[in-house]
This record gives sequence, C-alpha cells and structure tokens, in this order.
Amino acid sequence: MDSRNSECSFELVRKVVVPLSLPKFPISSTEDGALSDTKDFGETAKGLARNPLGIIALFIVLVYGFACLVTAFSSSFTAEQKTPLIYFLVGFPVLVLSVFCWLVSKHSGKLFAPEDFKNEENYMKMQMSAVASLTLASAKSQPPTTSLEVEHLVEMVQHAKPTATSPAPDGWRRQVLWVDDRPDNNIHERSAFESVGITFTLAESTNEALRILSTRKFAAIISDMGRREGPREGYVLLDAVRSGGDQTPFFFYASSNAPQHKRETAEHGGQGCTNNPQELFQSVTRAILGAN
Repeated sequence: MDSRNSECSFELVRKVVVPLSLPKFPISSTEDGALSDTKDFGETAKGLARNPLGIIALFIVLVYGFACLVTAFSSSFTAEQKTPLIYFLVGFPVLVLSVFCWLVSKHSGKLFAPEDFKNEENYMKMQMSAVASLTLASAKSQPPTTSLEVEHLVEMVQHAKPTATSPAPDGWRRQVLWVDDRPDNNIHERSAFESVGITFTLAESTNEALRILSTRKFAAIISDMGRREGPREGYVLLDAVRSGGDQTPFFFYASSNAPQHKRETAEHGGQGCTNNPQELFQSVTRAILGAN
C-alpha cells in the first residue's frame, strides 16, 4: 500500500473510529489528543443525531471510518480478499446517493426536525394550521370522525415541504391560479395551501383567467367546472390553455369525483379532477413541490 494512503487512512481512523472505542480509564498526557478528538466527535455526533438527515450522515461517516480501518491493514490481504472491499468502497456511495435521492423525492418532509427551521414554533403552527384547514374543508362534505383519518391528514401535511415566504426571482413556482366564480367557498382549502408556502391569484371567469395567464406564469391552475358562463366552462378554460401551448398542471376542484370525469379531464390534458380537499391538497403539492 502507498505510504501516503496509509497515513491518510490512519489519520481518519484516529479521528473517527478510535474515539468510539476508547476504554474508560485514567488518561495519560500522551492521550490528550485522543481525548480532544473524542470530545469533538461526540459534539458533532450529538448535533447530527437531531434529525434523520444527520443520522444518515453519521452512519456514512462511521461506515467509511471502519472501512478505512480495514483498508489500513489490507496489505496482507490476498487478491480475492481485496475484491469485496474494493466493490464495497466503489458501490457504497452509489447506494447512498440512490437512497438519498429516493428519500428527498418521496419523504422530504421527514428529513428535518422542527429545530432545523428558523423558528420551531412557527413550524409547528404551520403543521397544525394546514391540518386544521384541511379538516374544516373536509367537514363541508363529510367530517373526519376517526383518529386514523386525522393521522392521514397530518401525514399528508408532513409530506408537503414548507417553502420560503420571502420573494424570489422564480416566485411563480409557488403561486397557483385558482379560477372559481365563488371564491369564498374555498377559503379553508386555500388556507391549507398557504400554510405550506403556496400563494394564490384568484379569477372568477374564464376570460379573466386567460387575461392573467397572458402576462404571468404559475406553478399550477385550479378551476371549478360549472360557472356563470356555462356548466362545462372548466373544460373551455383547459382547452384554451392547452391550445396556446401552456402545459401548466391543471386540476379541477368540482362537485364530482367520478372515474369518467377523471378520464375526461385526462383526455383534455388535465392532471386531476376531484371533489375531495385532501386529494386536491396532495395532488397539487406533489405537482408543485415535487417539481421544485
């Protein structure tokens, strides 16, 4: 083994692995450096263990620390014994990256602890506000009466990653155009979205919506179906948007949740049709925050 690699391996082992296995007996003056490293590593580990993302990082450090310990003594290994070690050192980062990408895309809301946010109290208020708003919105048709339904709401909100509320150059990525001639009917639904950092521009007619879309860009569009202009005005708006080449995700929030209406929405180029506020929240946040 190259002497320089050996020195690097021993140094990493000394700083990471050795502190974990130091025996608890009086420390001599020659062991002061190890004691200092132990304390530093302990503080770092304590900080990392506060949230799932930090635990993953700590696990990676420990695994590679022990791998370096083995590598340091690999000069006596045969070629057959070195092969699994080489495969591990090469494949482990790829595995970690794959798992990390999956976690970020599917469970991003669970990777952080409340204290990771600037204000832990605001984080908890956001979670509770979104759950309460969805509960009130659902109560218009059928209130959740079981603890399992409430737990489902909480889990749904946790999957919706909070976004910053400060202005940004690409602020349209968290803005939604909601088209409904009776906007007061959707107050609780909008409140739930706003709790996770999504803002709204309201329009009460197809013409008003198209006028707004001609000058602004949105992350998604939510529309009702029947309006003063006609009983299928939602499709009129969707067809006009798609004919102009605009592929903004389009969702209907109407009185129907029938499979045939979902199929018809897809045929017109829409992404979803529902009368369930929970399904709407999940679909829209996945489309917006997942794309970001």
